[in-house]
Amino acid sequence: MRVPGGACVTAPSPVIRDPGQRAVFCGLTGIVWLHRKIEDAFFLVVGSRTCAHLIQSAAGVMIFAEPRFATAILEERDLAGMADAQEEIDRVVARLIERRPDIRLLFLVGSCPSEVIKLDLAKAAERLSRAHAGRTRVLSWSGSGIETTFTQGEDACLASLVPELPAPLAGASPDLLVVGALADVVEDQFARLFDQLGIPARFLPSRRAALETPVGANTRVLLAQPFLSDTLTALERRGARHIPAPFPLGAEGTTAWIRAAARAFGIASEVVDGAIELPRARAHKALARQRTRIGGQRVAFFPDSQLEPSLARFLKEELNAQIVEIGTPYCDRRILGPELQRLDGLPIHEGNDVNRQLDRVRAARPDLTVCGLGLANPLEAEGLSTKWAIELVFSPIQGFEQAGDLAELFARPLARRDRLAV
Repeated sequence: MRVPGGACVTAPSPVIRDPGQRAVFCGLTGIVWLHRKIEDAFFLVVGSRTCAHLIQSAAGVMIFAEPRFATAILEERDLAGMADAQEEIDRVVARLIERRPDIRLLFLVGSCPSEVIKLDLAKAAERLSRAHAGRTRVLSWSGSGIETTFTQGEDACLASLVPELPAPLAGASPDLLVVGALADVVEDQFARLFDQLGIPARFLPSRRAALETPVGANTRVLLAQPFLSDTLTALERRGARHIPAPFPLGAEGTTAWIRAAARAFGIASEVVDGAIELPRARAHKALARQRTRIGGQRVAFFPDSQLEPSLARFLKEELNAQIVEIGTPYCDRRILGPELQRLDGLPIHEGNDVNRQLDRVRAARPDLTVCGLGLANPLEAEGLSTKWAIELVFSPIQGFEQAGDLAELFARPLARRDRLAV
């Protein structure tokens, strides 16, 4: 059986639960791209000095540059309950808003569960919103590495926004809400495509005024990222309807994603073909240049970002790579169902035990292993070529125009291996 994008569809890939110890970043890492995306928001992490060093190092921004994030550092006296944490956070927030009057949306981000930091950030956010009403809205979410994996920070952030979004006007026509942080250049490309198709599209998060996007029964949700389970649930509670689709990675993934939106709005297939013909052709041309290097290469994925099934589909379907193993922290079948249909029954290992997977990867000796930073250097020392999974999250990889760039991210470590071969 074939789907409109041209891919062969088989029985969905089985999902194998493999619980155990994993090696991933915590959800605070999402602040690195979210603070750049939402231009009138500020992210105040309530955590330790370690949290402050993590965010500053990952973002590559010096504090004196006044980025839109900071850390309210918890000292021993705070954790011991010797100081009134509520008064402390009120004082820090008031000082911050006085110094940065451009802040319209303030996120209090917990680095640990409330039982550890001795502070209920949800209640603090409600109180502070009342105190600064008309000037700054205060919301909260958890970026705790105990509770989340690395990309779930964005999910928690966007889910905190959804209850605050306005309802649409009575009788409003259906519109499209593209959900998931995208690089500005990618968002602009998709906005132009949807405009060509006559589909009224909004984006969440938007660059500014993130709390002005209406959501209701007329909203059709198209996810741009596969790790937004809580956000999708929150949107569905508001009456929004999900459009299941593969994710816009590569020429065929993006084609299927656009077609899914078009079907939901009753757009004829020939209209879609006309709108995507040129960018799709450019994507195929860019992919052809990398196919000779990547085709036939054996690739394994460690669980890291929840992008793994979609990336594996892209490599297999569009670059003829052989997938050895797909590990992912969590596989939400509501969201990833269309991707699982295109993986020819390859099993998905959910929540992989890192030691068992290391044994399997060492035995299989793939040509390329996609994994986190903590595993990359040890595997390289054992003679395995690796790709940092986090780079695939930070880079603009969605859409037709970025298809060649996405393929090149996988081709580079293979080229490096060939140059270093003795």
